[in-house]
Amino acid sequence: MKEIRIIGLLISDRIKEAGRVQELLTEYACLIKSRLGFHEVSEDVCSRIGVILLQLVGDPEEFERFEEKLKEIGGVEVQHMIFKT
Repeated sequence: MKEIRIIGLLISDRIKEAGRVQELLTEYACLIKSRLGFHEVSEDVCSRIGVILLQLVGDPEEFERFEEKLKEIGGVEVQHMIFKT
């Protein structure tokens, strides 16, 4: 059975944590099929809070390692959904 996992990241201070998150996204790039990132922007301010959604494909054991490393970064909350096909 194949597993597709969607991971949601809430980054509470994207200016402070973006570099560390990006390093892990690069390290685990082979797992990432799709990536969507957004944050609130207005004429006056660019929000420090960011959200990234990732669609992962591949080895579920690697998904777990990736998630655990993301959770080690302060200010990053990780949630996921798992679909079995």
